[in-house]
Amino acid sequence: MKGIKIYSPATVANLACGFDVIGLALDFPRDEIYLYKSNHPGIRIHEICGVSLPKDPNKNVAFVALNFLLKKYQKKQKFENEQQIGFEMKLIKNIHPGSGIGSSAASAAGVVFGANILLGYPFNTIQLIRFAMEGERIASGSAHADNVAPAIMGGLTLVRSYKPLDITKLHTPNELWVSIIHPQIEIKTSDARNILKHKILMTDAIRQWGNIGALVAGLYQEDYSLISRSLEDVIVEPIRAILIPAFYELKIRCKEIGALGGGISGSGPSVFMLSKGDETAKKVTEVMNRVYSSLRINYKTYTSPINQKGLKWITIL
Repeated sequence: MKGIKIYSPATVANLACGFDVIGLALDFPRDEIYLYKSNHPGIRIHEICGVSLPKDPNKNVAFVALNFLLKKYQKKQKFENEQQIGFEMKLIKNIHPGSGIGSSAASAAGVVFGANILLGYPFNTIQLIRFAMEGERIASGSAHADNVAPAIMGGLTLVRSYKPLDITKLHTPNELWVSIIHPQIEIKTSDARNILKHKILMTDAIRQWGNIGALVAGLYQEDYSLISRSLEDVIVEPIRAILIPAFYELKIRCKEIGALGGGISGSGPSVFMLSKGDETAKKVTEVMNRVYSSLRINYKTYTSPINQKGLKWITIL
């Protein structure tokens, strides 16, 4: 196998109360990555379509993540001829950088996933997530896994621990859908992290822990009422909400039409809402459109089921 085409999904991280630990994969939007195994050493990015991204290897998340994998592979094999392995790639970015729905994660997860296939599956899922996290470190200054994990594993994922890295896939109710609005404003992940408090009240921590536990229970029990009550963030959202126009109006109006609840996707500016069933999710998206149509801000909306499989691929010549 010389080349593959990878479909790398957008993701929603934090999931209200699950800051840095809970994320989910979407069916739409998704990036397309063409990855080829080469006999020439090194990594070459031939083309980036859709957006302007750094071509400096040390600033490109796809390059950094893939480079970590390649160095680990060469060290693992210990064969002289393996030193000549390289990769060539083309990125078609349909997930806008800085959108809060995992653009950097899609690039990083997609290339390491594809390279693992082309090399004959030498690495397990946790190792791939580690490589992709190094790409995330370049993008945000923090090697977090709550975007790359669902992109690679699919569905909803929970990061139990970072030291050691311990990630589990959660149950996803079949009727759970996601509505997203992406205001066309820029919020850098690194900036959104810098405004967060380093200390929190014990009472807030207890309330947050209760919501996380109840959210996981609600997913497994497919108790949509419990899921709805648990989609509450008392730690991060109150601080970051000021960065997003009409944030609380969106939440109120969407819940009035039947949304279970939601919050800030990643570090923003995208806002997500969960719904039971596609009909309600589409109505929620319509409400999002109505709220933002009165503002002088460009935006995009998406309606998607949760992507249970994560990354997908096909062989190309």
